[in-house]
Amino acid sequence: MRTVLLYLATAFAEIAGCYLPYLWLREGRSAWLLVPAAACLALFAWLLTLHPTAAGRVYAAYGGVYIGAAILWLWAVDGIRPTSWDAVGALVALAGMGIIIFQPK
Repeated sequence: MRTVLLYLATAFAEIAGCYLPYLWLREGRSAWLLVPAAACLALFAWLLTLHPTAAGRVYAAYGGVYIGAAILWLWAVDGIRPTSWDAVGALVALAGMGIIIFQPK
């Protein structure tokens, strides 16, 4: 459970760190959004160091979690209900993540 929560926190830190500059560049919001964006991306980098396995494996598995988190972000923040294709794609990515991270030691 700790591993899953750590991956989710990592994903949401990266998404927030990228979403805030998006708001500035595409939506005309304040450039001050770059300050919390930088903090989120620094948090993202730090959280990656807390994962208990080799960096390459963390990055490979993280991709699946990122996809799932981005689909949740689409729904919760952008207000767009994911399609069944979105859900299936996220589940496939998360299955790949599970295979990589939870392999027998």
